[in-house]
Amino acid sequence: MTIQDYQKKNLLSNGKTNTKTAKNELKTFILYLAPHTKNSKGFNICAHASKGCIRACLDTAGMGIFSNVQNARIEKSNYFVEYRKEFLNHLAKEINTKVKTARRKGEKIAFRLNGTSDMDFVYLLKKHANFDILDTKDVAIYYDYTPNIHRALRYKNHPLYTVTFSRKEDNNKETQTALENNINTAVVFNKLPKLWKGKKVIDGDKSDLEMIKHKDVILGLIAKGKAKKDTSNFVVVI
Repeated sequence: MTIQDYQKKNLLSNGKTNTKTAKNELKTFILYLAPHTKNSKGFNICAHASKGCIRACLDTAGMGIFSNVQNARIEKSNYFVEYRKEFLNHLAKEINTKVKTARRKGEKIAFRLNGTSDMDFVYLLKKHANFDILDTKDVAIYYDYTPNIHRALRYKNHPLYTVTFSRKEDNNKETQTALENNINTAVVFNKLPKLWKGKKVIDGDKSDLEMIKHKDVILGLIAKGKAKKDTSNFVVVI
């Protein structure tokens, strides 16, 4: 595809198409890319993904099961890896459009820039598109999950961007670091316990914004889809 073809299509999706984000109190917009190396350059968009994470990926959950949705996500990933600066300027423009509409309507909105990816878009937008999310603080909040402990630590005290660390079967050391630094940590369970590693477990499936409402907790997520058959210890069995 040419850059003109890519630029004709929207990057952000309405959160109502996602079962969990549909429960959010705020209108939410999500960027869905094809995960891992599912792009024209074989670039790993999820550099910290584990084998269990890859097998259990929610990329094919919900609407993601449909081929047209998969193809759209691959196209967006191709756009990102082939024309990064143009992609980021396109993304900044879309965010600004949503923000302006929210301001006009007097609404608060939310953005999840890594629906099925693991990139530091807050940094990339500022570097390549001169877009600082802090300029939208009057109407918007931003949040993500990441298994990248460095990103979780970097944004621990950010006033607008909430990052929840993701526990996997191969990152026990990093998980302990997150817990010691009182960073919300997402853990996939077969059923929710009341406590895990001495931390309170809340129902992270209640809505996608539970991470905004709680601090220093475990966001418990129930295994879904392919994760129900996990044998890698990605899913914590209670």
